[in-house]
Amino acid sequence: MATIACLCSQPISLQICHKNSAQNPALTNNSPRRFIARAQSTESHRRFTPKLTKALAAAAAAICVAISSGQPVLAEEEAPKFSKYYGTAASAANYGGYGGNASKRDGAEYVYDVPQGWKERLVSKVEKGTNGTDSEFFNPKRKTEKEYLTFLAGFRTLAPKDSVLNNLSLSDVNLQDVIASAESIKSSERNGSNGQLYYDFEIDSPMAHSLISVTCARNKLYAHFVNAPLQDWARDEAMLKHVHESFETVGGPDSG
Repeated sequence: MATIACLCSQPISLQICHKNSAQNPALTNNSPRRFIARAQSTESHRRFTPKLTKALAAAAAAICVAISSGQPVLAEEEAPKFSKYYGTAASAANYGGYGGNASKRDGAEYVYDVPQGWKERLVSKVEKGTNGTDSEFFNPKRKTEKEYLTFLAGFRTLAPKDSVLNNLSLSDVNLQDVIASAESIKSSERNGSNGQLYYDFEIDSPMAHSLISVTCARNKLYAHFVNAPLQDWARDEAMLKHVHESFETVGGPDSG
């Protein structure tokens, strides 16, 4: 990279213009008041100019160093950081409800990334038993921006793609509303690193933007949801897509 020369070695000075007596007849050179005012202004200028010159020169030098070293002059936002969540998909009967699943890597059945600063919402046994919610994290600044995972036992393979979304909404009232008001619904298929089949859905609704990933493993159906209001989606789209794509089950399709 070519070094950018800086013009910060030359002294910087300020010029303060004073009106002469011809322009302002009210004050003449013989006026004591005019003489004192000019003397005070000159002395103030002499004290102020070197300090300002040094400050400006220092600022200019810092900018030059940043540019010549290839660093941005303005502070650049750091890329979002994530932590890995390990979910066990424990049944309601075996679930303590104290958020302890986050550290149980050995028994994890699925993983996904959680943005730095997001908080875990503890899921109750009742909620787990009724709609299968296993874990949930949210943005504490905007609590409707969140991700969560549900699972249902007794599913060895995925149903046809067109029916999966409607089946998921049967136990999720919010999802029903998003689907009902959707302006567009996109769906696709992909294979994970182990060959496992995933269905991906993207729902654009005035209520929220939703990304959903569904798969089957261990005789269970797992559904990972990422939801955000439209204004949050517009700002955090890249981060939310990363969270969506980070979800995967542990082991092969028939693990366990």
